[in-house]
Amino acid sequence: MEKTQVEVSIYGAEQLCPSCVNLPSSKETYEWLEAAISRKFPNQPFKITYIDIKNPPEIEEKRSFANRVMEEDMFYPVVVIEGEIVGEGNPKLKTIFAEMEKYGYRVE
Repeated sequence: MEKTQVEVSIYGAEQLCPSCVNLPSSKETYEWLEAAISRKFPNQPFKITYIDIKNPPEIEEKRSFANRVMEEDMFYPVVVIEGEIVGEGNPKLKTIFAEMEKYGYRVE
């Protein structure tokens, strides 16, 4: 079975969300997740993207989700894998790994 390279998107902002005061910043979460996923699924490529909700890219899908994060007062960072929200505020590795395994990623 040919694996598709999944995209993990982290939506966040420089400033911590009001309910996330003692948690790592969105950028720190992005770096931590990139390292954790790489260790968990070595030699299995994936794409990880950081999207600043206050200054989203011109890609319609990412821009509209960034607006949704702000409008719905979601706890950020929000972790999205292939369009599915898998974590908010303080994402759990177990949940993220389980979602990636649905796409054929295997622990080696």
